[in-house]
Amino acid sequence: MLIGMLIGMRWDKKQAMPMNEIHFDLVETSIDGARSRLWKLEAAECSEMQTLHIARIGWHETRAPYRRVRLRPEGSFFLVCVEGEGRILLDGRWQRITAGAACLAPPRVLNAFHAVPGKRFVFAWVRYDESARAMPLVGAASPVRISSGGAELARAVAGLCAEWKSARAPQVLHHWLSLVHTFTTRLACPWESDDRLWKLWELAGRELAAPWTLRTLAERAHMSTEHLRRLCVKTLGRTPIHHLTYMRMQRAQQIIETTDDKLDAIAPQVGYPDTQVFSRAFKRCIGMSPKEYRTRR
Repeated sequence: MLIGMLIGMRWDKKQAMPMNEIHFDLVETSIDGARSRLWKLEAAECSEMQTLHIARIGWHETRAPYRRVRLRPEGSFFLVCVEGEGRILLDGRWQRITAGAACLAPPRVLNAFHAVPGKRFVFAWVRYDESARAMPLVGAASPVRISSGGAELARAVAGLCAEWKSARAPQVLHHWLSLVHTFTTRLACPWESDDRLWKLWELAGRELAAPWTLRTLAERAHMSTEHLRRLCVKTLGRTPIHHLTYMRMQRAQQIIETTDDKLDAIAPQVGYPDTQVFSRAFKRCIGMSPKEYRTRR
């Protein structure tokens, strides 16, 4: 039955919503509701997941009031909507997620999602276990949302779920877990298929303090601004400037976690001459102010 639900998955344009349209506080939350059917596999139950640094894998068939808020999760997160729709917090904005959409979130960044009243929300998900010193699977150059590749991950999670509920044959579990890890890795690095994007974001990552604009990014990628915009939206799920901001915030997180530098020293390192502008951008993307983030490290 789980496999059958994957037929007909499609991509819908995202619809962003102001934060004030969400009527609950962003505090650590786990609400399932009476009409939610949840399957979850923990690393403690399956030793091979520990080898792959996967903390847990799940398949959820939910309805309101289902809700999850994670203020500072320890590992990369992948979610694929299989059926219906929900709401997910991405890049500081609540967005509509429908069948076929795959969303990614890096470690130690606020992420939240919930079911919409009156609608089903069916999704597969994978959470990794990554320390602050480890290179995360979802990094500064990973997309936030993409239109292809999600169906494969959902099928792998569905297969793992079906096998775990039946024979639990080690070789079959190994097969499904290998596929899960392969597909999450592909989702995290779709830009590697386009050499121009790979080189552009590698360069931008080395020079985050530079005064980048859409025009200068396009010039370095040897393409028009509109072509770069379309390519980034298709591949990464965000515009070039939004992706640059994302990379800057990821670097700022790393500096805050590993040094005692003050904000007025961190801001220019990631391209923000104004500390207040930097703090607002950080809170919008990460979910808390730089000072709050430092107190939680």
